Amino acid sequence: MKIKHIALACIAATGFSLSAWADINVGVTLSATGPAASLGIPEKNTVALLPKTMGGQKVNYIVLDDASDTTGAVTNARKLMSEKVDIIFGSSTTPASLAMIDAVAEGKTPMISLGASAAIIEPQDAKKRWVFKTPQNDIMMALAIAGHMADHGVKTVGFIGFSDAYGEGWYKETVKALDLKKIKLVANERYGRTDTAVTGQVLKLMAAKPDAILIAGSGTPAALPEKTLKERGYTGKIYQTHGVANNDFLRVGGKDVDGTLLPAGPVLVAEQLPASNPVRKSSLEYIHAYEAAYGKGSVSTFGGHVWDAGKVLAAAVPVALKGGQPGTEAFRSALRDALEQVKDVAGAHGIFNMSAQDHLGLDQRGVVMVKIENGKWVYQPSK
Repeated sequence: MKIKHIALACIAATGFSLSAWADINVGVTLSATGPAASLGIPEKNTVALLPKTMGGQKVNYIVLDDASDTTGAVTNARKLMSEKVDIIFGSSTTPASLAMIDAVAEGKTPMISLGASAAIIEPQDAKKRWVFKTPQNDIMMALAIAGHMADHGVKTVGFIGFSDAYGEGWYKETVKALDLKKIKLVANERYGRTDTAVTGQVLKLMAAKPDAILIAGSGTPAALPEKTLKERGYTGKIYQTHGVANNDFLRVGGKDVDGTLLPAGPVLVAEQLPASNPVRKSSLEYIHAYEAAYGKGSVSTFGGHVWDAGKVLAAAVPVALKGGQPGTEAFRSALRDALEQVKDVAGAHGIFNMSAQDHLGLDQRGVVMVKIENGKWVYQPSK
């Protein structure tokens, strides 16, 4: 009995209770403010909808705002790991997620990124083995865009993207995709997320007289080049990336973004998908949960990436619990290994099948083409 009392006293001295020791702690860093807030806000909202138990264990979510700043994201990741979280979700953008890789690898803590670039998880190495992601890779979306362009007679393309890792990643994948379809890239421009004017870049794009222009931005800042193109009288096709798939982009872009074409996750137009679509049911599950909490028409694709992170984690936890107790390095390592074994997990954006070589696990079932018509997202069936 005396030994038992000593053991209990030691546990109390560490600051943990017996029940808390068994909790799974998920650290989350999101861009709830700053230029990427239109991504981070629905992501933060979705955290509240995630499971409160997994594998019979209680789950706690610790949510921090990195203000769309790469340094803030790294600081948050280190703070969360100092509090012994078992996994980190975030951040909202590619640059912030890339900046976090060294920290999570050093802390041997698995991370599920909400950034789009394939560079977050590829090529796999000693550091990136700790990193997973749920948004579709930019190459998946670039292939969908190039395919749509080819089917609709586009022969030449102008490109304008963010002057950061998101824009650069999209440029590289766009070049590959256009080459496959024998489409010529005739102009390449960049702009900053916080820029207030892109007139010079737009004039250069228009001087090249492309059949179509691809804008590689995300959130509301992606509306700026498109509005400027319309003001300058550009009449060709305009494509955006899946980084604009939320209602804030429609609000800021207004009539200037009508006619825009973009690839997106099925969740954006789930109700318009045919009953045979393999992702329709799981997409609608997320939509119904989000709109029940935040109102009709409030859902966005970005929150869906957090929902999918929760789905993937829930599938991995029961396996990981066989390898260690939450709050320990053994559990974090087992959780990393278990994430690589996730199979046939249906989420808002697709069906996840991960492996040691593929830390995303989505295929083309996670992509649809969409057009903005009268301020609405309209599904575009493939030919």
